[in-house]
Amino acid sequence: MTRLSRRAFVASSAGLVIGLTLPFKARAQSGAAAALQSGATDGASFAPNAFVRVAPDDTITVLIKHIEFGQGPFTGLATLVAEEMDADWSQMRAEHAPSDSELYKNLAFGMQGTGGSTAMANSYTQMRRAGAAARAMLVAAAAREWDVPEAEITVAKGRLSHPSGQEAGFGALAEKAAQMTPPENPALKSPADFVLIGTDLPKLDTQAKSNGTAEFTMDVYREGMQTVVVAHPPSFGATVARFDDAEARTVSGVTAVRQIPQGVAVYANSTHAALKGRDALTVEWDERNAETRSSDQILADYAAAAKDGGRDAEVIGNGAAGIDRSDQILEAEFHFPYLAHAPLEPLDGVVEWSGDRAEVWMGSQFPAFDHPTMAQGLGIPPENISLNVMLAGGSFGRRAQDTAHFAAELAAVAKAGGPGAYKLVWTREDDLHGGYYRPLTIHKLRAGLDSQGQITGWEDIVVNQSIMAGGPMAAMMQDEMDPTAYEGATKMPYDFGNARTGWVSQQGPVPVLWWRSVGHTHTGYATEVFLDMLLEAQGKDPVQGRLDLLKPDAGRDRGVLEKVAQMAGWDGTLVKGDKAYGVALHESFQTYVAQIAEISEQDGMPRVHRVWCAVDCGVAVNPNVIRAQMEGGIGFGLGAVLFDEITLVEGGRVEQSNFDTYRMLRINEMPEVEVAIIASDADPTGVGEPGLPPIGPAVANAWRVLTGQTVTRLPFTRATGA
Repeated sequence: MTRLSRRAFVASSAGLVIGLTLPFKARAQSGAAAALQSGATDGASFAPNAFVRVAPDDTITVLIKHIEFGQGPFTGLATLVAEEMDADWSQMRAEHAPSDSELYKNLAFGMQGTGGSTAMANSYTQMRRAGAAARAMLVAAAAREWDVPEAEITVAKGRLSHPSGQEAGFGALAEKAAQMTPPENPALKSPADFVLIGTDLPKLDTQAKSNGTAEFTMDVYREGMQTVVVAHPPSFGATVARFDDAEARTVSGVTAVRQIPQGVAVYANSTHAALKGRDALTVEWDERNAETRSSDQILADYAAAAKDGGRDAEVIGNGAAGIDRSDQILEAEFHFPYLAHAPLEPLDGVVEWSGDRAEVWMGSQFPAFDHPTMAQGLGIPPENISLNVMLAGGSFGRRAQDTAHFAAELAAVAKAGGPGAYKLVWTREDDLHGGYYRPLTIHKLRAGLDSQGQITGWEDIVVNQSIMAGGPMAAMMQDEMDPTAYEGATKMPYDFGNARTGWVSQQGPVPVLWWRSVGHTHTGYATEVFLDMLLEAQGKDPVQGRLDLLKPDAGRDRGVLEKVAQMAGWDGTLVKGDKAYGVALHESFQTYVAQIAEISEQDGMPRVHRVWCAVDCGVAVNPNVIRAQMEGGIGFGLGAVLFDEITLVEGGRVEQSNFDTYRMLRINEMPEVEVAIIASDADPTGVGEPGLPPIGPAVANAWRVLTGQTVTRLPFTRATGA
């Protein structure tokens, strides 16, 4: 028995599940998930709903329907349950829920999946109700056990007590609680009574990730398992014409070579042998339908396409009609490269199948897509597959595949290999060469000023490839318009009087995907840098100028902008000695963020010393996680705007291959970050992505006042020549 399956077996003490439709029974990643799946009814533990399990030892395990890859749902969602149960934080545990799109669907999507910074927003009330229901049943059990009125029982720090002196922990009442009827609409706490929500609780997954006991997909080993790597096409859209595997089969440890739809798969007894076998392959590729343009050629084509103005994404007032009649016209064209996600853990997955049933382990961000794709690929019913969602070492959108391309490849590998166990591994080079990038994008911006310097009109034409088109998410498009292509360039908080956003859709073989903050990653930069240019032309202060433009209903935008100015001691002085200051404001995923960056010039590049960040994300469930996500978004976004691009050269080949050519921000380059969280009683919104969009324009605006250079083609290394 493997380490993983042995651990699951020992942990899976029986539990009683009430009022649930149980997921398909299977070995689970962990104990609580196994207990829920087992449907056991011996009363040894108490599982009042699909999310909460109370064990005899008083521990409370929360099944988390959103994948944990560092952004904090284990901690955040467990906090909601603990708050309503009046549990002690030391009791709390968290595990991934198994794949079951009905039980564990994202209420924002209607299916099981993580993305769009929705984990907290869609779970806030649901998880609180799960905790409140469990508490109510435990109180009812105590009242029956002690023969006292429920109203006289109090709960605090995981213990129930009565003025008579009787008291008990949750575990002692688990069996009796399992006999209670779950309340349909349990009462929720008033925010004034919160004890845990709003406090800096330690993350539940930190210890395991620090001591090495946390299990990722690479840690999964099955008996007789083979490791598989795939030779993928060198250009997007190419396919296998023919291959010669004679040399590959001579490599010690290689067991088989199979052609699959995605390329040529090499099976071996170890990762090393699989990689050596792949290196020995000779593959001839059919590139008749492949992308052969370079990035520069694609950008030139996009720039030409921008001239027709595209379709209306948003029109306010007279749109762009009056710009040409203005006393002064400002224009700028911003170029954004393809960007890879480059998470620390590249894609990997394990499948074990018998021919008619299968179990899968992978860092699945969208089980709702991966699960049926695996079933289709293996030719078995979905109910004959169990999918264990594993911890993942980052994603930034990489695992949010509506095409489920990795699950399809994993199924193809198993189908071609026959019944058995297989671990499919992508190297970092595979991932950086493999596409699914942030779309290459152009913004063509124009604005007019009248004789008094007031803005008469604003136009932003966005040119890029749709992420949604052609896949399951296409149903979310509106009249063939993809809102993720230009989000953030529409519904801006500023009153320009007349404004238009246009979108020009492009097509091509390069696969594109959501990248941390999706459309906001480029719209935030283009709009905030161009706005700064307009304010400079008007002779206005960048902070006060923004405040003056805010619409009356943009109170939360105003709040974060005023707060960040106060944090930074903003006095309108843009350059102090060798340092310059830039500001940016952007709302994404209903979270409002303003940032001010302090920079200097070092070796021809910005050296970012400090960043002040104000964020309004509604109720701050765990301020520690919010600060961490703002800091992480700033670091991730800063590295991208300074250094990163995926470039195609002649023939459509990708230049970058690993972190030596796709540069990450280094620890000594990370600025000091100060985060202020605006107090709010609004429902919580996401924090995984909104910290990223303002950092690029804040740095670019500071760089312009310091050097006079407006960076319109990212990254900075390309613009500055550094």
